[in-house]
Amino acid sequence: MRITAPGEAKVTVDRSRFFAVAFPAATEEDVQRAVKALRARHRKARHLCWACRFPGPDGSIVERSRDDGEVGHPGRVLLELLRHEELEGGLAVARIYGGVKLGVGGVSRAFREAGRQALEAAPRE
Repeated sequence: MRITAPGEAKVTVDRSRFFAVAFPAATEEDVQRAVKALRARHRKARHLCWACRFPGPDGSIVERSRDDGEVGHPGRVLLELLRHEELEGGLAVARIYGGVKLGVGGVSRAFREAGRQALEAAPRE
């Protein structure tokens, strides 16, 4: 199954805001364009984590993720969401720090929830 159009979500946890977008992606260039657009929309974000799955040239599934220096490996958390749904496409979350440390578990849960909501909002086929 693949994501056919963008889906967005916003989650707030202890004043930190998480802006998530699930989007169609068939190449790594598609992913980089979507991440760049999200970064431009949320310039105050200190971390922008992402993950993607798309078909490779040999028919296998290419998987990538990036944590952008955030604790708790949120890129891997986002990749697991895509794997669990067996989805092709991308998922990115920008975090604007709210002044309260969430800890590794809190950060992971917040990224997971924002990513889950964006996936629910994204049309797929």
